[in-house]
Formats: sequence, structure tokens, C-alpha cells
Amino acid sequence: MAWFRAASGLTRLALRRTLARTPPNITQTRHFHPTALRRHAAPVPRPVPLSRLTDSFLDGTSSVYLEELQRAWEADPSSVDESWDNFFRNFVGQAPTSPGISGQTIQESMRLLLLVRSYQVNGHMKAKLDPLGLEQREIPEELDPALYGFTEADLDREFFIGVWRMSGFLSENRPVQTLRSILNRLEQAYCGTIGYEYMHIPDREKCNWLREKIETVKPMEYDHERRTVMLDRLIWSTQFENFLATKWTTAKRFGLEGAETLIPGMKEMFDRAADMGVESIVIGMPHRGRLNVLGNVVRKPLRQIFSEFSGGTKPVNEGEGLYTGTGDVKYHLGTSYDRPTRGGKRIHLSLVANPSHLEAVDPVVVGKTRAKQYYTSDADRTKVTGVLIHGDGSFAGQGVVYETLHLSALPNYTTGGTIHIVVNNQVAFTTDPKAGRSSQYCTDVAKALNAPIFHVNGDDLEAVVHVCELAAEWRQTFHSDVVVDIVCYRRFGHNEIDEPSFTQPKMYQVIRNHPSALEIYQNKLLESGQISKEVIDKIHKKVLSILNEEFINSKDYIPRRRDWLAAYWAGFKTPEQISRIRNTGVKPEILKRVGQAITALPENFKPHRAVKKIYEQRAQMVETGEGIDWAFGEALAFATLIVEGNHVRLSGQDVERGTFSHRHSVIHDQETGEKYCPLDHIIMNQDEEMFTVSNSSLSEFAVLGFELGYSMENPNSLVLWEAQFGDFANGAQVIFDQFLSSGESKWLRQTGLVCLLPHGYDGQGPEHSSARLERFLQMSDDNPYVIPEMDPTLRKQIQECNWQVVNVTTPANYFHVLRRQIHRDFRKPLIVMSPKNLLRHKDCKSHLSEFDDLVGHPGFDKQGTRFKRLIKDQNDHKDLEEGINRLILCSGKLYYELDEERKKKDRKDVAICRVEQLCPVPYDLIQRELKRYPNAEIVWCQEEPMNMGAYNYITPRLLTAMKALNRGSIEDIKYVGRAPSAATATGFYSVHVQEQTEIVQKAMQPEPIRYPY
Repeated sequence: MAWFRAASGLTRLALRRTLARTPPNITQTRHFHPTALRRHAAPVPRPVPLSRLTDSFLDGTSSVYLEELQRAWEADPSSVDESWDNFFRNFVGQAPTSPGISGQTIQESMRLLLLVRSYQVNGHMKAKLDPLGLEQREIPEELDPALYGFTEADLDREFFIGVWRMSGFLSENRPVQTLRSILNRLEQAYCGTIGYEYMHIPDREKCNWLREKIETVKPMEYDHERRTVMLDRLIWSTQFENFLATKWTTAKRFGLEGAETLIPGMKEMFDRAADMGVESIVIGMPHRGRLNVLGNVVRKPLRQIFSEFSGGTKPVNEGEGLYTGTGDVKYHLGTSYDRPTRGGKRIHLSLVANPSHLEAVDPVVVGKTRAKQYYTSDADRTKVTGVLIHGDGSFAGQGVVYETLHLSALPNYTTGGTIHIVVNNQVAFTTDPKAGRSSQYCTDVAKALNAPIFHVNGDDLEAVVHVCELAAEWRQTFHSDVVVDIVCYRRFGHNEIDEPSFTQPKMYQVIRNHPSALEIYQNKLLESGQISKEVIDKIHKKVLSILNEEFINSKDYIPRRRDWLAAYWAGFKTPEQISRIRNTGVKPEILKRVGQAITALPENFKPHRAVKKIYEQRAQMVETGEGIDWAFGEALAFATLIVEGNHVRLSGQDVERGTFSHRHSVIHDQETGEKYCPLDHIIMNQDEEMFTVSNSSLSEFAVLGFELGYSMENPNSLVLWEAQFGDFANGAQVIFDQFLSSGESKWLRQTGLVCLLPHGYDGQGPEHSSARLERFLQMSDDNPYVIPEMDPTLRKQIQECNWQVVNVTTPANYFHVLRRQIHRDFRKPLIVMSPKNLLRHKDCKSHLSEFDDLVGHPGFDKQGTRFKRLIKDQNDHKDLEEGINRLILCSGKLYYELDEERKKKDRKDVAICRVEQLCPVPYDLIQRELKRYPNAEIVWCQEEPMNMGAYNYITPRLLTAMKALNRGSIEDIKYVGRAPSAATATGFYSVHVQEQTEIVQKAMQPEPIRYPY
């Protein structure tokens, strides 16, 4: 092989010299049709210089052909054409077998190969993809045989194409074919109603596999039975839309008219996937065609869909609560069902609910798919797959598409390939493709991931079915992404009451007169005599009868179950059902045992000396029980949950080490580079994924969406996403706004996802200080003027709130808030303002006894050992302290600065309480402290600017708690913190220090605080 690599440069040189000697080719514009070559073509082959060929055979990946020829020749010289045999013999110094073979023969073989390759690379540019016939595409001159020196006289000449260890028709045992035959085969394979893009894939095996499927001797043929099934499915798809249009003429439904072949395509894809071992499919899609997919593919009861059109009724469950949330429009809803396949199997389909934010659901689907694979032990990733349906405008325009594609091959995010289906309307709302993307196709972004792309004319049902089945086969064979681009149109506007002719008059003039895919397919079957008109009419009548029957039944339809209560979620409480509050302390002997396990390193492992010291200190913490820091408190929470049988998954940018070099959950041998994760070795034969910690790609939107989807599958898992800095979390704002804060209310989907957002003012500037606490509090749905039931036996405060927001200040409390996520009968998202400088703060330490469940230990209170929603003043105050004249309420790391200033000034008349759980507000504990200090001035102190942080959230709720105790008015709540600001923080460190000093000094000033009133 070495000689060939060295010689390949000489090969290029030699061929270019040969070509340079030939006369220049004719210069007229070239358009080739196999049956009609230009009359004025030169009588003898006149090749052009290779420099004129835009896809040069001799450069880059193109040289693979020459290498394949060389490999074949090395194995068996007789397997290649005699001219090539001579060619290779020349390079190794062997005497040629037939010295009389002319260079022109070699050149013709070369040019024929180039022509074949041009069809494989660019044939899709000549394919008939647009059902409306409006697209004006210039046919590449590389597809013109005249470019390669062939004339009409050559059409019936026989050419040797050889057995070259390649797939497709080049591998057939028919080495001699006429040029006409070769061209017809190429046109049939690459320029029909399917356009294949796959030659960008740098993998010979994959390309050859596709060639075998594409370059077949006979075009795809379906028997009578298959065609009847496809027709039936297309009639269902078409009649469903017609029925909705008839019954609800002015309703928005985002119908599938113009793309009806999607439904039979998907059903055939799922049937083929099931035959190849797929048992479960997770689907994500936009609103267009959603109702059709729900009814015809996923099999959501039609009467339920019709009931929702008529206004719907709220679900009623026997023996369960009546929580229905706010609901959502019908074309955003999801569902899940088991359905039979054509092959006699059953497949579970789940369609994920999603907002109108196009493509936002993509990573959620991928994450849910990965979770399903974990819980079904689908290590090969062949039983569960994801299918994403896209619009053409959003697939090209939304960045989250690339972010999600980018996760596809990452070890802790891969799902073994996602099937992407683009419903290509050739217009995005009102925007033409030329204004909506810079690339030729809307799918070009997928080329970055080396995914094959199958463009197909949406009016050709059998072609759509073929590529859908091919996509399923690719995914199951190569476990990587694949794209099906169904080029279709919207018969109506963006929705049914929109007027598309305002912006696309020519297109809609054509559409008005264009037959539907069903009409085209019915006519095709009738003309070929394969199906009679009676059979077609019978299917139509059956479908219409069922639709009418379901419509009548929809009037009395009452939903009896919640789709979200899948098997794993059985027994979990809805917001109006009381969930018992549980202790989260752990037996001391278990803490000791897991503590020793997660601080032990293999004998011959050589970690970095600083990391070794950290682990030695952690081992000492376990031994003495003292000085447990933030990172070790977190590790103990993870370890104890794993011992209890729960799955723990932590992901985000740099989480293995931790942004602030504190976690070190994955250790690297400094000599071998080998990795070791102590949390993978807690219990005997621990599943390697039971604890997963993974550095993610540099993405917030897709990775948070992925973890959200992962967390929705099974409640018995602690799934955490950590932002590198909390400031960067707004890169995933769509997930926070549309899914995490409102998903349960809109779609009845619970999640216990934990978001760790590093937050705190320590002089690092406006992009490294704030996780935007105020935004999460502003999205909280608790009523600021109503104190809910706070009795521990009756309390449903957290269940009735949309999420929890905490700003924790001790490792023990962090341990308990993480464990609380699992030790309850419901799931709520948890937003943690996680610390930065507290990670190593001398006072931010906990004793091991605060983690256990022993009566009398520091962490144990009246109810047991659990998360403290508010930490009272640490000066051992009595239940009534009339001598305290200032009560400071604060949250987060500012407490330690205030406490230090208090000690410095010896202010024994000031009490400082930490509100650890900001949302929902712990009214009972705040009132307890207000009663304890009846004469105290009430101050809210924060380090954020006044228009940020918790101030605007806390103030009305604190006032509500005060009013219930007749403790004053809004003027009695004083504020200490930064002034209102546009930026979150100053970029000048000296200014930061000055501001921070002013805050703590003002909080401790001897005279009363007069601000803001």
C-alpha cells in the first residue's frame, strides 16, 4: 500500500500530463439526455483537462476509486481491466502484459468512472423532487457525458466497467455494458423521484451498503398486498384531514394536506423497524400533521381527538386526584400507545408533548430515548429509537438542530441513531427558501455529522415508503442518524385560516390545480389494473364510516387515565394529593461505609498529587466526621441514593472535574491517562451506568433538553444538569420557560430534574456572577398573598407549586435537598443557586452527624433529619428574644460575610436567618422567626441589584406573613443590597469590593435602616 500512496501523486501528474496533451473540449453549455446527444459533438473523444472537473477524481476522498482498483489488482490482477493491469504494473516495474494497449483506453475507463461517480455525487441535482414542478435547478455539467469526451456514437459501444470490489452495479458480474445501458441505470438510480446524498460519508462500508440498495438491477416493486396496505394508509391520512376540515371549518389544526404520504411512510418505517428488533419509538414533531400522526400512527383514540376539537372535557380518574393543570392546545399534546405492526409484532410509540418553539423538543426526545435504553438494558441501542419530524425552515434555521445532532455520537448521549423526517413545505410560514437558508437543501446541516440524506418527491407514495424503510434499515444497521427529506407543499397556508397567496401567489396558483397524492396514487393503480375502483371505494367508505362513528362517540367521551402515569410512575401523587414528608437522614454505618468506598483509590493508580491530597482529606472527613465540604457532601448524597437502588446522572460542561476544580468525580492516572470514578464502585457488580457523570458538549439548550427528557422517563433517578456558570443557563431559556417551569401544568408531565447554577458575587464581572435568580422566582406560580396549609401532615405547598428554587449554604443541607428529590411521592424540578467561593470556605463545612438520622444529632429536629427550608440564627437564641432589634433575612453565601461583620462589630442585637428555600416560601418558619424577635427591624439583605435577586419575589410574601401576625406594613420591610442596575455586576474588582463592603456594613449599622422607605 505504501508504494501506492507514494505513487498516487505521480498518478495524478501522469494523468494530468496525458489530458493536457489532448485538444481543448467544446465550450457550449452542456445538457445531457441519454437518448439525444448533441449532433455537433466531436466525432472522437475529446477529454477536457481534469482541472475543469469540479469534483476531481484525483483529489481528497475521490482517490478512493483508484485505491479500490489498486487493492483489487493486488489481490488478483485479472480482476481489473487489462488496461489498468498495465497501468499498475508500470508503477511497480513489472513488464506490461499487453504493451499495445493505448493510453486512450485507460483514459476512457477513467472518464467512465468519473461519470459514474458524478451521478453518485450529484445525481440528486437532476432528480424530480418538487411535486409542483416549480423548482428551477441547474443540472450540473458533471452529469453530461460530453464533458468526459463521450459522443452519441459511443452510446451503443460496450465498455468494460469491471468487477472492482465495489458495491452497486459496478460489482455485478457483467463487466461489459453499453454506455446507453450504464446511463439508463444511473438515471434510474439517482435521477428519479428520489435524490440520494451519501458520498460525503467517509466510510467505504457505509457507502457500499447504500450503493447496494440504490443501484439495483430492477427498480423497487411492491406486490398487490403491499400496495393495498399503502393505499389504505394514504386514504386514512387524507380522509382524516378532510373530515376535520368538514366538521371544524374555522379551527386551527395545522393539517397535513400536501404531505399526506408522511403517514403511510411513517407506518411502513415503524413496521420495518419492528421487524429489525425495535420495540419502542419516541417521537418528537412540530404542530403540522400532529393530529394526523396522533390518530393514524400512534393510535390515539379518534373520539378523544374529536372531543378536544369540541372543547374537550377535563380528565376524570377513578380513585385519583382531579388535577388537570392549565392544559394546552390540541396540536401540542403528546400521548403513548402500543400498536400492532404489519409483521405481527407490537411496538410502543410515545409522542412527546412540545411547545410551538420549533425544534425545542429535539433534545428532549433524544434524552428520553437514552433513558428508555438504560431502563430496558438496551446496551446495543437496537430496541429503542427516536424519530424526529422537522419543518424545512426550522431544520435549517434553528441552532438546536445542530446542537442535538452534535450529541449523536457522544458516548453518554448517543442513542444509536435518530431518524429525522423533514416535512419540506418549500416555504417557512411566508418565507421562501432563498430567504430562509444559505445552502442548497434545508438538510445540509446533517452532512456535518456524515448522515445520509434521502430527498424524495412527496407525491410519489411508493418512493416515500421506500426511503422510510431504507432509513429504518440504515439506523438499525449502522446505529447513526439518517435524514428523510419529503419534498411536498402546504395546500393551505401556515394554518387553515391563513391566506398564503399574499406572499406566494404563483405557488398557490399551481397548488389549487394540483391533484392530491391520493388521487395520483389511485390513478396509477387504476391505470395499471392492479386495484379496481370497487376496492378503492370500499376502503373510502370504511374509513368514512369509522370517522363518523368516532365523531358521534366523542360527544360523550370522558378521558379515564393520564398518559403520563406510565408503569414507572404508578403510585406517584398529583398536586392535589397529599404526599407524606419523609426524612432524608441516612444510618451512620451506611454513611461510613459509602464514605470509605468513594474515597478509596486502586492500589497502583497514580492521581495528580493535588487530587490525591483531596481524596486523603475526604477519607479523613469520613474517619473524624468533621469538616465535610460541599463536594464531599454532594458525593455522599449520590452514593447513598445509589446504595438505595436509584440511578444518578450528572451532566454539563466540565462536571467531571467541576468548573471550580472541586468535584473530581473522575480521576486521571498521571502516567497512563486511565480514568477512575469512585462512585462507580460502591456496590457489588454495580452497573456502569448506574452512576453517570459526563462532561457535555459546549451546549446549554440541547444538553439541558436532553437531561429533561432523560428525567421524564423514570422517577427513581436523580438527574442533574450543571451550568458552567449560572450566567450561561439562559442559553437554554426555552427549556426553562416552555418545558421545565410549565410542563406539568400544560401536559401533566412530572420531572425531578435538578439544575445546578453557580451563583454569587465575588468580583468576576457581569457574566460570572448571577444565575438570574429573579427569573426563576418570577416564573414561580405560588400566590404571594395567600398562605397555604403549612401543617406538616397536611402540607401540599411544594406539590402545588411549579418548581422549587433554593440557595443553600451548608454541605449537609445540600445533601438533604438532593435526597429529598427522590424521597417523596411526587417529582418537581429543583433550581439550585449553587455556590462558588463556598466550595472552599473555612466556615462552609458540616459534621457527619448532620447527615445521619440519629435523634439528638445536629441535623435532627422535631420531624427528623431533613432539608432545612430556613436556617435559624446560630447564636442559640430562645423562642422569644425581645432584645434583638434587627432581623436580617438573607440567602446564599452573603450570610457568611454578614456573620463575619457581625462578629467583628460584636452586634449581639442582630439576628441573621438564612432562607434556604426561596420558592415556595417557608411561611411557617418565617413566621416562627418573626414571633421569636417581636421588636426587631425586618431587613431583606442581598448582594444582587435591587431589580434582581429575590427582593421583588420575597417582599410581597414576607408582607403576607407579617400581616397574618399584625407585624406591620410594606414600609416595615427594609432593603440592603445593590442599587438597581442594567448589568448584573460591575466589571471592576475594586468597585465590587467597595459595593460588597457597603452592603455588609449597612446591614450592621447601629442606626435604623431607612431604605427604601
